Amino acid sequence: MTEAELKKPQESLQDRLAQVVELLHRHKLVESLAHRQEGEHQERVENLVQRQNLVELQRKLDDLHPADIAHILEALPLDERLTVWQLVKAERDGDILLEVSDAVRETLIADMDDHEILAATRDLDADELADLAPELPRDVVHELMESLDAQQRERVRSALSYEEDQVGALMDFEMVTIRDDVTLEVVLRYLRRLKELPGHTDKLFVVDHDGVLTGVLPIKRLLVNDPEKRVAEVMASDPVTFHPDEDAHHAAQAFERYDLISAPVVDRNDKLIGRLTIDEMVDLIREESENEVLNMAGLREEEDIFASVWKSLRNRWAWLAVNLVTAFLASRVIGVFEGSIEKLVALAALMPIVAGIGGNSGNQTITMIVRAMALDQVSTGNTMRLLRKELGVGLINGLVWGGVIGAVAWYLYGDWALGAVMTGAMTLNLLLAALMGVLIPMTLVRLGRDPAMGASVMITAMTDSGGFFIFLGLATLFLM
Repeated sequence: MTEAELKKPQESLQDRLAQVVELLHRHKLVESLAHRQEGEHQERVENLVQRQNLVELQRKLDDLHPADIAHILEALPLDERLTVWQLVKAERDGDILLEVSDAVRETLIADMDDHEILAATRDLDADELADLAPELPRDVVHELMESLDAQQRERVRSALSYEEDQVGALMDFEMVTIRDDVTLEVVLRYLRRLKELPGHTDKLFVVDHDGVLTGVLPIKRLLVNDPEKRVAEVMASDPVTFHPDEDAHHAAQAFERYDLISAPVVDRNDKLIGRLTIDEMVDLIREESENEVLNMAGLREEEDIFASVWKSLRNRWAWLAVNLVTAFLASRVIGVFEGSIEKLVALAALMPIVAGIGGNSGNQTITMIVRAMALDQVSTGNTMRLLRKELGVGLINGLVWGGVIGAVAWYLYGDWALGAVMTGAMTLNLLLAALMGVLIPMTLVRLGRDPAMGASVMITAMTDSGGFFIFLGLATLFLM
């Protein structure tokens, strides 16, 4: 627990954000008053600004964890964000840059000169440098690499050689290795000589003279066993391991499945080259979840909530254009049945219900399928069974809720045939929603795309157009 947490354990992150915002507003108010004054009085007021609000704000920031400062920066408009950023102590810049979102990090780096970027990143670990390197100016990266020792430079290059969704891009190089032929007492003496253990160290990695992993020694076994025992007697010889070119999302699932805190990363010859830690896996799962939500809404990338209008437009326009086309198609479907709507005005009041329920049902199906795909629960062997199951759910829901709304339509308009058409249209549209909810993500995967990409937009388009066509078509056949 940090000193700040000990001082004010009752403060929530929102409380801290509110305090920062209040200090910024006070600073702006007094600053605006200062600009209206002249001469010596203006200088006094400006000194008051610096002495009161900014100093108090800086003191508040000094007490906060880098992750809390990152959250505050993300929640502030650009001008206020940069004001806060300039008050952060230089030695904390690197840790904060690692915590903020990619979109916000871009605005912060743009406000820094090369010297500030070098100072902020010089003390970071190799895996952390690899995270930031793609977003730094090329000449700064070159100068930074030149300042590293040979081992650090090689580690950074190794991490950068992997795709961002591979284990190698996320692995940590800070770990404790031991031999299996020494006693636990020797291991304990060795650990006491270290200044500190790497974060999330729940196990030590046992290697031979060639660096090949032979097992792991959990810290709890080290502490509770007889110090005279050798490492080989108490170590776990079959640990969960990963290869650097494995999919990081599969590794994250393994961490959740086996309750891992850290795990070794080995090459094809089982030589230990790094480790994965739970903090990286949690970040990966969170980012994957956020990206899935964004993709389903048709957003291409994470967006700074205070980004410029132009940047936001670039992120959002593509799927809005698709949505416009599908909405136009839906309107044309309605146009085909204008004559039927003119003869029976009740159709205009009832058809949004069919489309709306179909869209909701389709989104439920597509969400379940995308989640199952993310967990590797969907394969070619169970696709048809899954499709039959979703069609069954759609059929029963359609008959039940279609029957309910059909009875309501009969009661309101005094026409049992209209109620029957409503029931039939609802059932058929829910079946269409179930079918499309399974086929859309599977088709996207076959095309090499993210199964969540624009899925919500596409399913809504299908159920709107399909719902209008089914309902108005049935009404034309049986009511006209």
